[in-house]
Amino acid sequence: MMTDADTSSTLRADARRNVDRIRAAAVEVFGERGLAVPLEDVAAAARVSKATIFNRFGGRIGLIDAVIDDLVAQEMMDVIERVRAVPDVGERICAYIGALRDLQFRLSAVNGVLLQQFPDSEALMDLCRAGEAFHSELVAQGHAAGVLADGFTARDFHALTTDNALALEHGVRPSRADYDRRTAFVLGGICRRI
Repeated sequence: MMTDADTSSTLRADARRNVDRIRAAAVEVFGERGLAVPLEDVAAAARVSKATIFNRFGGRIGLIDAVIDDLVAQEMMDVIERVRAVPDVGERICAYIGALRDLQFRLSAVNGVLLQQFPDSEALMDLCRAGEAFHSELVAQGHAAGVLADGFTARDFHALTTDNALALEHGVRPSRADYDRRTAFVLGGICRRI
């Protein structure tokens, strides 16, 4: 016979498993299809009801806040730290653009972060602020080293990433080979030097 204590501990264990399944499903579904995917799809992947997501996380924003580190934040911050270690400023800028464009292609959720799709998510906006600060740092270093065009600003850097995010989110998704070829054009320029 189950006692009240046994029942409550069973519920706690069930609730914990639901939370873990929801988190894992959100990382997978948001990563593949973006932050705006219907919550019904996350619930189906977790084998729970949409109401369970609301009960455990308060809705989409709470769920994003709960998984953003596992989903994209750690990878984005790892890119920044790896790039900071590149000694040559020009190579550092190219390495960052290449790595960020790679993340944008591989993890759809990165585009949702860059586009600030859910500005009520404090964790998402903190990640955006960290990225913007790094863009400013790279641009200042690039100008000091003379490797960036006059007039190129951190806002231009941000526009390049958001333009790419919009193209990936709302355009026809290119093959990886075409995407990488276009990234090479972005990195090397499209005009031949005479």
